[in-house]
Amino acid sequence: MLYKTLSAAVYGIDASIIEVEVDVSGIKLDQDHFHTVGLPDAAVRESRDRVRAALKNCGYDIPPTQITINLAPADIRKEGSGFDLPMALAIVGAYGGLTKKEIADCLFVGELSLDGGIRGIRGALPIAIEARGKKISRLVVPELNAREAAMVGGVDVYPVRSLLDVIHFVNSGNGVLPMKVDSDTLLGESQHYVVDFKDVRGQQTAKRALEVACAGGHNILMIGPPGSGKTMLAKRMPTILPPFTFEEALETTKIHSVAGVLDPGVGLVGVRPFRAPHHTISDAGLIGGGAIPRPGEVSLAHNGVLFLDELPEFPRNVLEVMRQPLEDGTVCIARAAMSLTFPARFMLAAAMNPCPCGYFNDRSRECHCTQPMIQRYMSKISGPLLDRIDIHIDVPAVNYKEMRSGSEPEGSARIRERVMRARQAQLQRFSSAKREKLYCNAQMAPRHIRAFCDLSADCERLLERAMTQQGLTARAHDRILKVARTIADLEGAPAIEPKHIAEAIQYRTLDRTFWS
Repeated sequence: MLYKTLSAAVYGIDASIIEVEVDVSGIKLDQDHFHTVGLPDAAVRESRDRVRAALKNCGYDIPPTQITINLAPADIRKEGSGFDLPMALAIVGAYGGLTKKEIADCLFVGELSLDGGIRGIRGALPIAIEARGKKISRLVVPELNAREAAMVGGVDVYPVRSLLDVIHFVNSGNGVLPMKVDSDTLLGESQHYVVDFKDVRGQQTAKRALEVACAGGHNILMIGPPGSGKTMLAKRMPTILPPFTFEEALETTKIHSVAGVLDPGVGLVGVRPFRAPHHTISDAGLIGGGAIPRPGEVSLAHNGVLFLDELPEFPRNVLEVMRQPLEDGTVCIARAAMSLTFPARFMLAAAMNPCPCGYFNDRSRECHCTQPMIQRYMSKISGPLLDRIDIHIDVPAVNYKEMRSGSEPEGSARIRERVMRARQAQLQRFSSAKREKLYCNAQMAPRHIRAFCDLSADCERLLERAMTQQGLTARAHDRILKVARTIADLEGAPAIEPKHIAEAIQYRTLDRTFWS
């Protein structure tokens, strides 16, 4: 007898509907013949043992017969354990254990334990989005993934704990209620940070640079001795970025769901990600990869901040692979079997010491590094990568008076208000370029710079002198104009003024004069 159920497979950050076809012969054999076809991977092939044990422990003792399972379409590779549940359900249906001849309006995903329980899976959110797109009205998922899947409107999500729950649900429709989630309320409740810029004493120049960076979506490099507060400042960058919109939260949650790092108790990434990989990370860990490509750290930081501490300690080949996502906002991973594109629109925040010992030009500690040692240290970072970082800022050690000052530092909430006003001004300016989806000044291409960054004669002279004297590149020229436009937006100025150009130039001089 033949029975069919619907399931889904995740590829990249999207899902595809898979039809699970089970054929059971009526001839009893001396031993079990359980075959799965349709390009299954090892986890899918091993499901036969989990499925048979789960059915037996739920009271369905399947006789040794010929069982053939086809996962269609057969030319797409299937991977993961989420096919356990639809396979087991289709086997029960093939043996006549279900009252319905077909289940065309319901999609099933879940991993089975040997006692018939249902464990969570990866990618419940993209599966729910695909189910809605294919007009499938009901989705049965593990209880652990229900909150995540219920974020998608237009499809009823039913959380289940065991195979018996699913069988009773199919036969009678009773016992399992769809989960309801107020996405707006959940997003508001989850937008809470445990850190604040009030915790940071001193470092006014660095705070100003971070405000400019967040207002325009610019990449930033902080250079300073150990203990000057570079990591502390970077961790607070998400607190001054504009709050998530629901679309941004859904897109970010989708990536985290596929990668398996989503907190199941929350179900939604409500705050902008802050990813800080160790400098021993591989290029595949940073960009993504694997036989079946998974998102890397640059994609997990999508719509948030990627922080690289001790930047020169990262392998050069790891840093160089970031050049494409920094420019394009996406990562394309090509394999023999498939080619996948992951979103990777993030702000890069990097930190480094000025020299191997960390105390070059420090007022309180003596540096023991020679000039060749410093040059070798700096040569670990390529010029093209430095040119893609809009702001370079010196972060000196904080003195005792600043640390013990009784004045209250400015909090993240007030800084975020100014950042949001600047972002709103940028959105209004870019409203004429809707097709290109520009959200901040850092995303401007050369044609946008020519259109939105007009300079007066004084600004032209100031910029020309800086380019000539400091030997800045054409890319640095564009970065200066972008940062100057952001500084003007923070002040509410309609046009770029010489003081805005001067401040922007100060954020580019470190990589040219700091080491001399």
